[in-house]
Amino acid sequence: MKKIGVLTSGGDSPGMNPAIRAVVRKAIYHNLEVYGVYGGYTGLIAGNIQKLELGSVGDIIHRGGTMLHSARCPEFKTIEGQQKGIEQLKAHGIEGLVVIGGDGSYRGAKALTEQGYPCVGVPGTIDNDIPGTELTIGFDTALNTVIDAVDKIRDTATSHERTFVIEVMGRNAGDIALWAGLAGGAETILIPEENFDMDEIVNRLKKGHERGKKHTIIIVAEGVCSGVEFAKRLEEITKFDTRVSVLGHIQRGGSPSAADRVLASKLGARAVELLIEGKGGRAVGVENNQLVDYDIIEVLGRKHKLDLNLYKLSKELSI
Repeated sequence: MKKIGVLTSGGDSPGMNPAIRAVVRKAIYHNLEVYGVYGGYTGLIAGNIQKLELGSVGDIIHRGGTMLHSARCPEFKTIEGQQKGIEQLKAHGIEGLVVIGGDGSYRGAKALTEQGYPCVGVPGTIDNDIPGTELTIGFDTALNTVIDAVDKIRDTATSHERTFVIEVMGRNAGDIALWAGLAGGAETILIPEENFDMDEIVNRLKKGHERGKKHTIIIVAEGVCSGVEFAKRLEEITKFDTRVSVLGHIQRGGSPSAADRVLASKLGARAVELLIEGKGGRAVGVENNQLVDYDIIEVLGRKHKLDLNLYKLSKELSI
């Protein structure tokens, strides 16, 4: 293998740039040519592909987002769209592709692999919901962004003796809500993986109020319900002064944390090694602080499992 490509797809996450940097520099170290695909699978179909040099990825390790940009691409879900992408790769002489992204990005890589084109998936998503790895690139940074917001909101909640409902990202996975809730000392955490009991939440709030507690923090993953609607319902029942903060896309931005930079560098470099070894159709990850890789089809057939022991602990510590 003499030429490889790299693209980012789907939602951006802090740490994608360090991953791109690792892919480019690891490949050049091993005398490979590297080509960046700009605009995800949409850019692949359009042939928006450029050769990358060492200097192309200089001064990006600390930057959030992705220098290759990203886009959703419904066309790539079709065989025709995939064939167009393969034609562009062949036209540039690209023999293998590193795909950095989440579930949808992996599905695109899987489709290419099934058509005989070697791809390696690198887990880049703030949701931490990719099987085959304990951590995804961007999760740690997003988590710290949320915790910083929770700490600031707690200050004003205490000052005004209010209940605050904070809605965080997580349509199908509650990792951000759970980890941020536990680290931020939230009294209640709502996640998609577990049903919630409104009566239990109300009783907990009232008990806290009775023992002199002046404020409450509730973290809601967007996949559970709207934070605004939940707060409205809660205030109607309890009559407590309740406010809402929807953190939104601020969770995706910002300079990647040291942990995410290291993780991205390790996973990006390992993806290149797999292609050099002639191993396509793989997905890299980290388990027990060790690099691992699995068949990408196997990974997509598995379901992400949230650590319910953390959820139990959060309830025990928020009495």
